Amino acid sequence: MNPKVEKAKITDVAQIHKLINYFAAKNKMLPRSLTDLYENLRDYFVIRENDKTVACAALHINWADLAEIKGLAVAEEMQQQDLGSVLVKACVQEGTAMGIQTIFCLTYEPEFFENHGFVQVEKKDLPHKVWGECQRCPKFPDCDEVGMIYAANP
Repeated sequence: MNPKVEKAKITDVAQIHKLINYFAAKNKMLPRSLTDLYENLRDYFVIRENDKTVACAALHINWADLAEIKGLAVAEEMQQQDLGSVLVKACVQEGTAMGIQTIFCLTYEPEFFENHGFVQVEKKDLPHKVWGECQRCPKFPDCDEVGMIYAANP
């Protein structure tokens, strides 16, 4: 498969929602509401197969020098095909092209992100700008995700 990464469309939202919340129910990522997905749809990249959204990821701009990769999910039947890697690369490329200096993520899969040049950091060392969304999280303040950063434009 030669995956084609595209910006998400309104017609992808229901499938993105189902994909992300499937893994959230397995405690592998945080859930996303339909409201959150619609409000942040421009952040999302998708990979489709036969009109079905099989993978997604978002690059969310937090500040002039900071962005987050979030909502990375790949349908179970499509895993082991590097779709997650393709999406992370698309997010990093977009952030770099925009002049973002640091891209971060909060993840349960640190090894995956390490393979893409991210390094682990203490969550408390992430800029305070990232905590706005965290306050709405059901796991706040007991976050068990691993903080990671990528120096896009050092």
